[in-house]
Amino acid sequence: MIAVLLAVLAAACNALSSVLQRRAARTAPQSDAFKLVLLWDMMRKPVWLSGIVALIGGFLLQASALNFGTLALVQPLLITELPFTMLIIWLMYRIKLNWSLWRAIIALTVGLGVLLASASPGHGTRAPDAADWIIVTVVCGAILAYLIATAKITRGSQRAALLGTASGLGFAFTAALMKESTRLFDSEGSHLLTTWPVYAMVAAGVFSVYLLQNALQSGTLVVVQPTLNISDPVASIGLGVALFGETIRLGGWIAAELIGVGLIFYGSVKLAQSPQIRQGDLMALPE
Repeated sequence: MIAVLLAVLAAACNALSSVLQRRAARTAPQSDAFKLVLLWDMMRKPVWLSGIVALIGGFLLQASALNFGTLALVQPLLITELPFTMLIIWLMYRIKLNWSLWRAIIALTVGLGVLLASASPGHGTRAPDAADWIIVTVVCGAILAYLIATAKITRGSQRAALLGTASGLGFAFTAALMKESTRLFDSEGSHLLTTWPVYAMVAAGVFSVYLLQNALQSGTLVVVQPTLNISDPVASIGLGVALFGETIRLGGWIAAELIGVGLIFYGSVKLAQSPQIRQGDLMALPE
């Protein structure tokens, strides 16, 4: 329960971060896409820096949650970032949340509950070795390279969706490194900073944030957020099983898990299609 509470609080922080970063990213010119100058421009905006503070808070809460729970449990709970995002947009833009929106939020939340209850993620049975990390890094790197390369030759919502998916995978890989760092902390203690996962985690996290900035710049928040929130937990469950030997129920439970995924997808799509939220995302608020 501690892991669940910390993960939900982390999701709320991440949602606030996404909204604030989106407000800042909207003002950046399209010519800054895929350039480091984009981050430099963002760093000079107070609203973006506030978003980074919220992101750091979410990071610390997520690390604490991973210390108490499994990767396959904590990361899917971060899907609640999407309903939190919609609620924050409602508060900022004063947009009425009609029954259609609430139905989408309920569907997503229920879907998450069904997925976790049916999968029943269990604690890991092993620690990953160097070979495991090499294989996972190569596979994730190849998928990211494909998504980024495809995004570069597209525009608009399609680019935003591809980069949102890539950033979700990046954050899942970062979470796996975070889980490894918390595991090493128990054994290494003060020598943790001499281990490679800490620095790999920072590098992966920074790169994932960079991908997210490009995704937010390329399209609306309602395109980026669903792809981010679906790809992150799905990839995290896979990484938890592959790296840490975490268990999920299969067999007949797969049908219930697919129902949960279907409800999550339905809720995410309906939220993304919401004219109220789309209107709010297109409105420019003063910084």
